[in-house]
Amino acid sequence: MFPYLTLLVLLLAIPSMGSLAGAIGVNWGTNASHPLPPAKVVELLKANNIAKVKLFDADPLVLEALSGSNIGVTVGIPNSLLKSLNSSKKAAESWVHDNVTRYFSAGHGNGVRFEYVALGDEPFLQSYSEQFHPFIIGAAMNIQIALGRANLASEVKVVVPCSFDTFLSESGKPSGGHFRPDLNKTMIELLEFLSKHHSPFFVTISPFISFHQNKNISLDFALFKETAHPHKDSHKTYKNSFDLSYDTLVTALSTVGFPEMDIVVAQIGWPTDGVANATSSTAEIFMKGLINHLRSRSGTPLRPRNPPIETYIYSLLDEDQRRTATGNFERHWGVFTFDGQAKYHLNFGQNAEKLVNARNVEYLPSRWCVVNNNKDLSNATAIALEACSVADCSAISPGGSCHNISWPRNISYAFNSYYQQHNQRHDSCDFGGLGLITTVDPSADNCRFTIELRTSHSASLHGAYLFLRTVLLMFSTFTCLSKFT
Repeated sequence: MFPYLTLLVLLLAIPSMGSLAGAIGVNWGTNASHPLPPAKVVELLKANNIAKVKLFDADPLVLEALSGSNIGVTVGIPNSLLKSLNSSKKAAESWVHDNVTRYFSAGHGNGVRFEYVALGDEPFLQSYSEQFHPFIIGAAMNIQIALGRANLASEVKVVVPCSFDTFLSESGKPSGGHFRPDLNKTMIELLEFLSKHHSPFFVTISPFISFHQNKNISLDFALFKETAHPHKDSHKTYKNSFDLSYDTLVTALSTVGFPEMDIVVAQIGWPTDGVANATSSTAEIFMKGLINHLRSRSGTPLRPRNPPIETYIYSLLDEDQRRTATGNFERHWGVFTFDGQAKYHLNFGQNAEKLVNARNVEYLPSRWCVVNNNKDLSNATAIALEACSVADCSAISPGGSCHNISWPRNISYAFNSYYQQHNQRHDSCDFGGLGLITTVDPSADNCRFTIELRTSHSASLHGAYLFLRTVLLMFSTFTCLSKFT
């Protein structure tokens, strides 16, 4: 869930960085209408010295692009496959063969350097209820057996990414940390499995969401600022939200008998749009604070001088098709924009003041769809809401980068988002005669009217010009667009 921000720069995963503070990598998600081509993304990773990447699935095009790159890869298994992998060893063997063995490289060959198989995408997320709980342990065992039969068990470890709400503390103090009661049995079984196979505990730490959900967490505390008011827990002093959450997990692990379990922060970042305090400047402050903290190897009060063994920034690129149930910021975690352009600067001690942008990116023509001000716009709001049911209008939600543009420019933003996601098809700027195609860029200040990439992996967006029929549903679902009224 939490699948960007991140200056990827973290990428620092640079070997010298790894020796300083545990390797840092990035999450690479592809839930976008027009994703940057995999080969171009791998170029971006290498140009920024990112040595580790965590995937959410096993897209063949992505794995082929990573072949020969020597980038350490965590390949993901979607939640939808957990049930079948739990019930069938043959299904697990087929998955390993098709998605790992086929691409595997031991050493520096032309294959993929797999390090982990991540079973599920945060399957313990509370909003999923317990629908995946019965399948996780069995699926993990079957994948482990399949790796063993492929002679890869010593090279590739099985892990289960755990969401930020897997553990909690009612008191808000690390000393009260424990796993959710509904997870206790499954979590102990998982930890026994991980311990047996010397695999780490993968977990999301989210200072951003903690800040938004916990009134006791200040913005300064979340951003590693020295001016933040510290939190006391007995004789321990916490100066930032990361350490507070991390030690809450450490206590939860200790409570169930695994005080020495290695921890990998599988997702951590700060979004740059879609809600208040989600800006590039704030994200840069957070990322600098996080990287400096990790690089210092100071650890946390409960694990001094013992930081996470690896940390994966969430995320490399923005994804305009991510679910927004948690918030419209979910589409803006990227350290880079959807087209591979850095959002802010970071200095990772490699004499590089700036991140390297993706190069030779191919865009659709310089055309935009805007509202025709000469038409009767009395029904424009309803049509815009329908457009946003398909397109990405998160930037015009309260607190977003385009929130303050006035009516009817926000109608134009919705129209253009739909038009771009549908590959600038002429009929996708019709909108009952209210749309108008222009070659004049309507962007202003921080509000960017995007032009999509030339390549698209979303066949569904190539179909006929379709709108949802129920305007009332659009009004209730897309409350972020209430400003249209």
